[in-house]
Amino acid sequence: MPATAPGLAPKPALAPAPPPPPPAQARADCSAHGWEQAANINASSLRGLPWAPFRRPEFGWETYAPLIAREIATACAPDTPAFASAFAAWQKRQGAQPSGLVSEIDFTRLKGVLQTRRPFVLLSAQGVCPTPPDEAALVSSRPDEGYGAKQVLLRPAAMAAYRRMVEAARVASPEIAADPRYLSLFSGYRSPAADAARCAEEGNCNGVVRATCSAHRTGLAVDLYVGQADGFPPDSSADPNRLAMTKGPAYQWLVRNADRFGFVNYPFEPWHWEWTGEQP
Repeated sequence: MPATAPGLAPKPALAPAPPPPPPAQARADCSAHGWEQAANINASSLRGLPWAPFRRPEFGWETYAPLIAREIATACAPDTPAFASAFAAWQKRQGAQPSGLVSEIDFTRLKGVLQTRRPFVLLSAQGVCPTPPDEAALVSSRPDEGYGAKQVLLRPAAMAAYRRMVEAARVASPEIAADPRYLSLFSGYRSPAADAARCAEEGNCNGVVRATCSAHRTGLAVDLYVGQADGFPPDSSADPNRLAMTKGPAYQWLVRNADRFGFVNYPFEPWHWEWTGEQP
């Protein structure tokens, strides 16, 4: 995509989507009269739905269940009647048939809402690839902040927001506080040249995982350690790895709280978050 001159990137033509509703409070009773059949169908499709929400075949929507639950304002499990009822209410607000059933069509609609909270996506939709920041103006992570003491660069305000978020997470979650790897940085700013080299090495440019114009060139995107499945590296996009991540305490906390610090998620990658406090 063509890059604009520094400081001249146009503002998105589309306003970012409204933020998600406040996180729902846990409830002991997740029943909902009349939604039992929908719950049974969701329980089956949760792990068995054949679909390709990000252009790659998958089975089931369990990996995306935490994001869906946050968006539809429920704390109930995805196979419960209360979840189906909440999903139906969300469908109705979107002008769709309120079936309560999670389908590829409805998830695509929900994914669209999530994606339009990412300013980088709004620019990309206009064919604009943001000009990278001056690398001399970026700040480096501390050794204790980088995964394996890796040095990661970010824009100063994004780094400050990241640090506030990590501090809050460790105060709120004993599980996160007990493992210093949780929410550590394993990627931040990457130059266009570095991304081009990764694309060439992995042979997957402009697919679901690698792009010639990556959000990491903005200095606003972070890849965070949110756990991993046995036998997988922390940034593997393999389905078992992504599912394991979304069940861990770090990702669960981020889904419920990251927006308070200005961070939004790329739904396909549980580890990838973007700070929205500055124009890309």
